[in-house]
Amino acid sequence: MQASLDWISWTLLGAAAVAGGLVNALAGGGTLITFPVLTLLGVPPVVAGVTNTVAMAPGYMGGVWAQRKELAGARNRVFLLVPVSAVGGLIGGSLLLVAGDHTFKALIPWLLLFATVLMLAQDPLKKFLFSPGHEGKPRPVWPGAVAVGLVSVYGGFFLAGLSVIVLSVLAVGFDDPFRRSNALKQVVALTVSLAAALFFASTGKIDWALAGFMAVFTWAGGWLGGKLVGKIPVKLLFWTAIAAGAVSTVYYFLKG
Repeated sequence: MQASLDWISWTLLGAAAVAGGLVNALAGGGTLITFPVLTLLGVPPVVAGVTNTVAMAPGYMGGVWAQRKELAGARNRVFLLVPVSAVGGLIGGSLLLVAGDHTFKALIPWLLLFATVLMLAQDPLKKFLFSPGHEGKPRPVWPGAVAVGLVSVYGGFFLAGLSVIVLSVLAVGFDDPFRRSNALKQVVALTVSLAAALFFASTGKIDWALAGFMAVFTWAGGWLGGKLVGKIPVKLLFWTAIAAGAVSTVYYFLKG
């Protein structure tokens, strides 16, 4: 695929990529900004989903690097979750290509609605799942690993809301403290996006001009997010992602 956009479109896409990387670094939900912009610029739905997955990987990589200290004592968890996340991402990516533009286009408003609702529910979920009554209880690890694998299938198909779902699954499936679960969430999201991206690279569905351009700005947004932790209201970014998701959901329902 090859992009053909004017300078205004490139500017809009770059701004969306920076915002997506920034929101992902501080609040999650960056795909609710970047994916709708891609489709608004005329990119076919499947190509937009594939290209967005590739472009988001650098932002997740920055998140893993920023939280590497929390992963120092979680080597066993990483070795357990990376393979199942990779397999799930590959399966999800395969399903996206099998679905095709027509089916995926019909699913877009529902996927955006699901991701937006998940974003809205994440604070109550965190409070419930990480309450004292839910911590410190040893659990077998294999059910949690299987659950992460299943969630990763969704991530390979459509990234929006993945971080919120993964954090919830990690809270239920394992007995790690919140900060470690949050770091493991970044590892899972990075693995899913990389696995799906490697698969997509062999399909010819990636618009490399768009993906490469977005990746630079997504990384810049992630880096900026790391610098602004504690200096910018996370709630502002959170509600930006929610607003983008809500507007996009209504737009795609009306368009469909």
